[in-house]
Amino acid sequence: MTGSLATMLVALTALLVAAKAMGELFERLGQPAVIGELMVGVLIGNLHLAGIDIAEPLRNAPVFEAVAGLGLVLLLFEVGLESSVGQMLGVGRAAFRVATLGVVAPMALGCVAIHWYRPDLPLAGALFVAATLAATSVGITARVYKDLGALDRTESRIVLGAAVIDDVMGLVVLATVQGMVAHADLRVAGVALIVVKAVAFLVGAIALGSRIAPRLFRAASFLRVRGMLLVTALAICFITAWGADAAGLAPIVGAFAAGLVLDEVHFRDFASQSPRTLADEVRPLSTVLVPLFFVRMGLGFDLRVLAHGHVLGLAALLGAAAIIGKQVCGLGVRDPSLDRLAIGIGMIPRGEVGLIVADAGRRLMLDGHPVIDDAVFSAVVIVVLVTTLVSPPLAKWALSRQLPRPRTIHAKERPYAGSVGD
Repeated sequence: MTGSLATMLVALTALLVAAKAMGELFERLGQPAVIGELMVGVLIGNLHLAGIDIAEPLRNAPVFEAVAGLGLVLLLFEVGLESSVGQMLGVGRAAFRVATLGVVAPMALGCVAIHWYRPDLPLAGALFVAATLAATSVGITARVYKDLGALDRTESRIVLGAAVIDDVMGLVVLATVQGMVAHADLRVAGVALIVVKAVAFLVGAIALGSRIAPRLFRAASFLRVRGMLLVTALAICFITAWGADAAGLAPIVGAFAAGLVLDEVHFRDFASQSPRTLADEVRPLSTVLVPLFFVRMGLGFDLRVLAHGHVLGLAALLGAAAIIGKQVCGLGVRDPSLDRLAIGIGMIPRGEVGLIVADAGRRLMLDGHPVIDDAVFSAVVIVVLVTTLVSPPLAKWALSRQLPRPRTIHAKERPYAGSVGD
């Protein structure tokens, strides 16, 4: 074993242990573990202020880059596994309207805010910043409602369904903006072509995957070697991610689509081999790799920017756009008996999706410069942290106002089932 590899193994071990410990601490404080994992990266990335510079070697290590990138792919794959095409179609027109407003309004406000505050930023940079405000974190929102025991309420079901659709729209926006920058084409026709390509890939991957996946799993079930369920699922995930990259889209778009098409019925041929579900099989891998992705994200946050008023000013402006923009979501609900404020608050947390988009913008080059510079990236990280931290107490307050008269959907226990809000 070479010295560099041995050193990296020690570094990865230390990062993983620190990330899990900090995640546990934040969960005990009532916050998502992702915030703790991100904070580990922030702390390590700023040790140079104390004369200890270990972050730079990590940033430049190909092994760490690859491991963190794989964690990102698995994260989006898991997000896709948590929902299905049927669930997305079954949440009703209300959830779709809420999701659409939840993408359009924050992006519009974000574009105006960033253009006014940073007129020197290229259009592609402004669009990337606006895109970080679009998607709602499904995982964080679901965790908040579960902890509050409010998953059976109509408002909660609308928010969870809208958050899933929101993520799909956010990935389409990310693919579109990345394609615009990669092809240097900001004309209406060019943008329209990229949007069509992104949507066509998602629809095509879902339609094709729904037909091919059952046959692949049936064939793989004849092999009695251990781990065939996981290997087959990961093969579909990686091939679809590669297909997205070949189509000029982000690989995570393909990973999400792969998770979306894999339904439990596809795995029934493996029932005799193992009672574990695919989510159970994937979880050990994601438990190890996904935290490392968020640690790497935190490495890019320089605490010194907090001493610069323009960064804090931009973060405050974008934070206002992020929160106000999501309150517009409530207008998508036509039933006057539903709590529109609770729905808007439930859509606030950005979480991992906003970080993914911001990181993509920071790594994408335009005319030799990053589309999103370090100051803007730091402002976005602040916004993600703030929107994630304020969501649990705000959601608890909003839902508690109606606790004496909870609204439930009879005979529907899953938060995505059925059509609601119309």
